Amino acid sequence: MIDEMAPEDNHKYFEDTQLEQSPTTFETNAKGVDAEVAQFFAEKSHGLEPPVIDEKTNARLRWLIHKRSVMVITYFAQTLDKGTINFASIMGIREDAHLHGQQYAWLTTCVYIAILLWEFPTNRLLQRLPIAKYLGFNIAAWGVVLACTAVCKNFTGLVIVRTLLGIFECVCQPASTMWYTREEQALVIGAFYSMNGFQQCVGGLIAYGIAHVHHAQLKNWQILFTLLGCITFVWGLFVLWWLPDSPIHAKCFTPEDRLLMAERVRKNDTGIQNKEFKMYQEVTSRPDEALKDWAVWAIVLISFTNALPTGGLGAFSNIILTAFGFTQLQTYLLAIAQGVIIMAFLFSAAYLSKRYNQRLLLAFIYTLPNVAGTIVFLCVQTSAKTKVGLLIAFYCTQGFGAVAVLNLAVMSGNIGGRTKQAVASSLVFIAWAVGNAIGPQVFQDKDGPRYVKAFVAHIIVYGVQLVTIFLLRLHLMRQNVLKRRKQGLIASKKSAEEMEEDITHKHAFDDLTDKENPEFRYVY
Repeated sequence: MIDEMAPEDNHKYFEDTQLEQSPTTFETNAKGVDAEVAQFFAEKSHGLEPPVIDEKTNARLRWLIHKRSVMVITYFAQTLDKGTINFASIMGIREDAHLHGQQYAWLTTCVYIAILLWEFPTNRLLQRLPIAKYLGFNIAAWGVVLACTAVCKNFTGLVIVRTLLGIFECVCQPASTMWYTREEQALVIGAFYSMNGFQQCVGGLIAYGIAHVHHAQLKNWQILFTLLGCITFVWGLFVLWWLPDSPIHAKCFTPEDRLLMAERVRKNDTGIQNKEFKMYQEVTSRPDEALKDWAVWAIVLISFTNALPTGGLGAFSNIILTAFGFTQLQTYLLAIAQGVIIMAFLFSAAYLSKRYNQRLLLAFIYTLPNVAGTIVFLCVQTSAKTKVGLLIAFYCTQGFGAVAVLNLAVMSGNIGGRTKQAVASSLVFIAWAVGNAIGPQVFQDKDGPRYVKAFVAHIIVYGVQLVTIFLLRLHLMRQNVLKRRKQGLIASKKSAEEMEEDITHKHAFDDLTDKENPEFRYVY
C-alpha cells in the first residue's frame, strides 16, 4: 500500500524483519496463493504487516522498473517487424515471389489467424514458464523467422514464415503490465499503442535508406528483412539477459526493493505469478453474464469495426500512396509523417479523455476523420493536382489508435467482476484479431490500385461503428438512471465521473459484476 510514511520508517521495517520470527504467520497455504509467491513473502516479511510505501519511495521504485523494463521497445520491434511487409510491397517482393490475386493480402491475414489461434496456448506457457525467458526466446525466434523471409521465393514460403511470425509475436500482449499498478497501466498501454505510429517513422527512414542501395547481391526487400531480423534476434538475447521474470525473481534489485515492488502492485488484485490454472474461475463465476450483456457486445463490435479498416490500410497503405502518384522514395518519407499523425491522434485522445471525462463522445469524434478521408478516396480522381489532397485524406484515416484506446477505456471502466472482465477482454481481443485478419481481404487484387470497393466497405463499417458508439452511450446513460432510481436517488443520466454521489463502495472487493453491484456507476 502507498501512503505518507517517512523512508526511515520503511528502513526500520526491514531491520525488524531480520528478527527471528516464524514465517508461518504468513498464510502460505491460503487458497489461490501461488506457493512460490507465498514463500517469498514469508521469507522477506517474516509475518509482519506489509510495509507502507511513501510517494517518494514509490517514484524511486517506478524509475527502477522503467530502467529495467523492455516492453515498449519490444512492442516497437513487434509492430515494425509485422509491418515490414508493407514497406517491402513496393520494393519488388510481390514480383520476385510471383504473388498474384489475393496472395499478398493473405500474408497479413495469416499473421492474425496465427495470433488468434496461439494466444491461449502462449498464455498457458507464460503461466508455466519463466516469463522473461519465454519472452526473450520468442523475440529471438521471430527475429530468425523475419530474417528467413529474405530467402523465400514463393507464396508458400512467405505464408509459412508469416504464420510463424504471428505465433512468436503474440507473446507480447499478455506479458506486458505485471510490474505496474493499475493507475500506471493506462499510460503504459498508451505507450505500447503509440509504437504503431513510431514504427512508421523509423520504418520509413530505414526503407528510404535501403532504397538507395543499388547493384547489391540481395534485393532491397531482402536486405530489409535480413537487417530487421538480425536486430530483433540480438534484442531477444538482450531481453533474456536483462529482464527479470517477476518482482520476486529480480535479483538485480535488493531484497528490500523486491519486496516493495511486489507490495506496490498488491492493490491490483491480479497477482504477480500463479502457475496453477483455476478452472473454477471460468466455470462457477457466471461468465454467461458477459455473453448476455449488450454493452459487452457493443464494445466487441467497435473493436471489430475499428480493426477491419486498420488491417487493410496497414498492409496496402504504401501501394495506395504510390497509386496516388508518389514515387517509392517519397512514399517512404511520407510514412514518417503518417507515424507522427497516428501518435498525435492517440495522445490527443488520451489527454482529452482525461481532461473532459469523455470516452464514447471522443470515439465518435475521432471516427469522423476516417469517414471524411474515405469519402474523398471515393469521390476524387487521381491526378497531379489532386494527389496532395488525397494524401491529406489518407492521413485523416489514421485515427484508429485513438478509437482503440478509448474503446479499451470504456471496457475497463464499465465491466465489473473478474470473470466477466476476463470474458469481455477475450471477446474484444478476438474481435480485434478477426478484424485485422479480414481487413486485407477486402482489398481485392482486381480492384487495384484505387480499391474503390474496399473503401465502400470501410464507409459501411464506419457507419456501423458510429451507430454502435451512439447507442452504447445511450444505453450506459439509461443504466445509470435505473441504478439510481432503484436506490431511491435522483435518476440522473450523468456518468460516475460527472456526478458526485455519496457512495460507500462497500461492495468494492466483493467481485460483483457491474449489474450485481447496486453502487456501480457506468462511465462513458
